[in-house]
Amino acid sequence: MPDGSIDAAELKRRLGRVGVWASTLSGAPASFEREAAAEMEGLGFGTLWVGESPKGKEALAHAAILLGATQQLMIATGIANIWARDPVAATNGANALEEAFDGRFVFGLGVSHAPTVSARGHDYRRPVSAMRAYLDAMDATEYEGPLPEPAPRMLAALRPRMLELAGQRTHGAHPYFVTVEHTARARAVLGPDRVLAPEQTVVLDTDPDRARQTARRFMSLYLGLPNYTNNLRDLGWDDRHLADGGSDELVDAIVAWGDPETIIERVRGHLDAGADHVCVQALADTPERMLEDLRTLARSDVVSS
Repeated sequence: MPDGSIDAAELKRRLGRVGVWASTLSGAPASFEREAAAEMEGLGFGTLWVGESPKGKEALAHAAILLGATQQLMIATGIANIWARDPVAATNGANALEEAFDGRFVFGLGVSHAPTVSARGHDYRRPVSAMRAYLDAMDATEYEGPLPEPAPRMLAALRPRMLELAGQRTHGAHPYFVTVEHTARARAVLGPDRVLAPEQTVVLDTDPDRARQTARRFMSLYLGLPNYTNNLRDLGWDDRHLADGGSDELVDAIVAWGDPETIIERVRGHLDAGADHVCVQALADTPERMLEDLRTLARSDVVSS
């Protein structure tokens, strides 16, 4: 079970209803990241989620950069790869951040994908078992530093078995590359108490052809990874929808595009389907453009969805 000192309702309040999933920050200079995170905090977003890749900033170091630049903004890893550090290092690093930054860190953990895991020399064959064993080892770690409460943990979870593990052993789930229908199904598996924080990709562009072209460039990577395609097949999307960068119907279900009001409607769709918090990922060519899109959404009151 997740650590009982962290109340689920309080964690949901800390996260806020709407946050940011920032795909382009990892490649930006730390100086820009600090300014961007501080501005996101000022715009009213509750949480900033950052990923981890083999070519980007290490997840805990990255979180420290962002936590040090903000006062109230929650910083969450979305996700930290369990194959990138052993459970003792993960526990100690997360607890150090949680204590140093007054409970503003959320440790999102995930099993990543077979190609990335294999490149690190690990075996991806049983990801749910690997995650369960990793959580067991984290729970067994003795941390000797000062710690008001351990860092909340959430899992990158798509399909029922990982969602069940998230509900049983952590504070909730952070699904990525999902539809509103998936959010409703995930809530049913997690139950009412655990945090559900899906990512929602958005394109601020009202031209259908151009917006879908932008979306397909983004989607092409994920439609080549079995974790995501198997999840979409579970939801009823067949090969016709998954081919060639995705059918128009699938593109529109995964990526919300259009004016700010259309984006806000999609965010509300997730919240109505059972999400506690929605992480908005604004697709843009540069971090500067991403930040401008977030300003536009904030001016349209997306954070009050």
